[in-house]
Amino acid sequence: MICASSSAEVHIVPAELGVLENPEPLEQAEVSQEAHSTDARTHARSLRSVTIPGPTGKIEGLLNNGTADARFAALVCHPHPLGGGTMHNKVVYHAMQVMNRAHWGFELPVLRFNFRSVGLSGGRHDGEAEFEDVLASLDWLEREFARPIVMAGFSFGAAMALKACFGTESMDSRVKAIAALGLPTEASGRTYSYSFLQAANLPKLFLSGSRDEFAQPEQLKSVVALAAEPKQLIFIPGADHFFTHQLSAMQQAIAGWLKEHVA
Repeated sequence: MICASSSAEVHIVPAELGVLENPEPLEQAEVSQEAHSTDARTHARSLRSVTIPGPTGKIEGLLNNGTADARFAALVCHPHPLGGGTMHNKVVYHAMQVMNRAHWGFELPVLRFNFRSVGLSGGRHDGEAEFEDVLASLDWLEREFARPIVMAGFSFGAAMALKACFGTESMDSRVKAIAALGLPTEASGRTYSYSFLQAANLPKLFLSGSRDEFAQPEQLKSVVALAAEPKQLIFIPGADHFFTHQLSAMQQAIAGWLKEHVA
């Protein structure tokens, strides 16, 4: 694992990220593993379907319940809908596990949701306005738990999460730390930067594979170089955009960062 504490710059998030994603549905496995356990600690973190009022209709969500005394709640955002991205994406699912499962030591309630037009969520895909779906999901978490929030997003979900937190008129004070997994810097011949990160002064993790097809290391370093502190940039050697065969290393990197900022 290669770590760097570089800086980076960023310009307004893309309107159309043409990034193909790997959906890898996991819903049936989740339900069978979580709904039928008799262990008390696992039962406390059972899976719950939720419906969230959204700007273009209802938003379909799944909540992995945490422990009653968890200090934070968490939100994870999925990759590009036009590439098959859903809240069941494997990277999203494994990021949720780190925040929620007792093994990792955090046991937070974690909300995942489908962006507009995905699954049972209403509305039509826009490509840029989906940050509003992130804000609606943050609203739901705040009403449900009244706790500070840790957020993560993968690929398009990372871009929308960052835009929701920092790309509007004011920084969202509910979010206390954010992890951008596989943040795209170039896709379909377009380059993306995130200049609003210059004023984003809460803890930020930028986690990417050293062979990410949509974020060359030097490009991502340039993005991170102009972002405000505190920040951390981690490359997983040999990993591609989807962290193929490297999901465990991805989880360990997220866990290490969370221990510094959430524990």
